[in-house]
Order: sequence, then structure tokens, then C-alpha cells
Amino acid sequence: MNHPGPIRAPHARRGVSKAVAVYEHLRASIIALHLAPGARIDKTELCQRLGVSRQPLAEAIARLAEERLVEVEPQKGTFVARIRLADVAEAAFVRRALEVATVETLAPRIDGETLGRLERLLDYQDTAARTRDAEEFFNLDVRFHATLFEALAMRRVAEVVDASRAQLERARRMLLPTAKRPRDTISEHRAILEALSERSATGAADAMAAHLDEVMLELRRYASTRPDLFEA
Repeated sequence: MNHPGPIRAPHARRGVSKAVAVYEHLRASIIALHLAPGARIDKTELCQRLGVSRQPLAEAIARLAEERLVEVEPQKGTFVARIRLADVAEAAFVRRALEVATVETLAPRIDGETLGRLERLLDYQDTAARTRDAEEFFNLDVRFHATLFEALAMRRVAEVVDASRAQLERARRMLLPTAKRPRDTISEHRAILEALSERSATGAADAMAAHLDEVMLELRRYASTRPDLFEA
């Protein structure tokens, strides 16, 4: 397998089958780009590496294929799927609609504790950007947006966004090594926070929309330069 990061055995959790544990582990590895788009999955090696038999691995791969994260090609093998721009655009559409509505709803009633958490996360993001810690920066980015959903206190909204995020997050991670995107993200997050601090529903909605639209625009530009990783 061709991947930039380690693929270790998943930690066993009480009440979780091996197939589910392998599925969750592989899904996370694909989203984190530890398994790169187009990489061939060597099932024998993977079974040995994860300490499982073929059956739970086959069940996990079947689920990943349903999510279009892997492709099973008869007589050729199993491969990590390239990132489909159509799937990315669909996920971005869902995310934009819900996140814009989230900050628009939150702005008039957001509390000081939530604003403080967002401010601290931006400070941490700034440190991660300066130290070029892409993994930490991405995790903080996820936490910034998750904090907004938590404050909204509508669990199913966050679940809908999470369910559609796999292809989008794979693509977003590819922008992190660039010098420009982390600094732009911080600036865009700062604009969202300022609008929320001013209790401006319109300002927060506009700032969130501008942030998400800019990310999607950059993803399309990047995808046009890497046909080996993306497909229409």
C-alpha cells in the first residue's frame, strides 16, 4: 500500500465488532489521507497489520465501497477511490446551508463562554499555522465549527454535516500544506467571530458563506492541477 502515515491496528472497544472497528479505522485513515487516493489496498498485508481475518476486512471494505471511499475492481484489486468533485460539491452545499443557518441563528443569543472558546481556538490555530503543524491546524478547524454546532444545540444538524463530510474533508486536507490557506482560514474565522461578537446575524451568515465559498473555490483550482487524485 502506498500511504504517507502509519496504519496501525484499531483499538478494541467494548460492544464493537471487528468489522465495525476495521471500518471505522480505515475510514478515518482514508479521510486523513494516510491512505492516499488511488492507492492499492493489499488485503493480505492489511489483515496482518490490523490483526484481523479476511471476513471483517471484507465487511469493512463493502461499507466503504457503498460510501464511494474505495473501489473494488474485479481481477485488478481494491483501491482507495479518487476524490469525486461532484461528491465534494454536494457535501459543500449541505455544509454551507447548515453552517450559514447555524451562525445566523446563534448570533443574537450567543453567550460569552462560547465566544471565549472560539477565541481560544483561533489563538491555537494561529500557533499551529506558525509552527506548520497541519494536523493540529485541521483538528482545530474541525473544533471551531463543532463549537458552533454545540452552541446551537441541535444534535441532528451536526449529524447531517458529519455524515456528508468524508469526501469534503479529504479534499480540504490537501490544501493545508499550502502557505496561503491556513492564514486565510484564520482571517475568515476571525471575521465570523467578530460578527458573532457583535450579535450580527447577517454579518455572521455573510462571513460564514464567504469562508466556505472561498475554500470550495480553492479546492476546484487545486483539483484541476491533480487529475491523479480527483475525478469529476
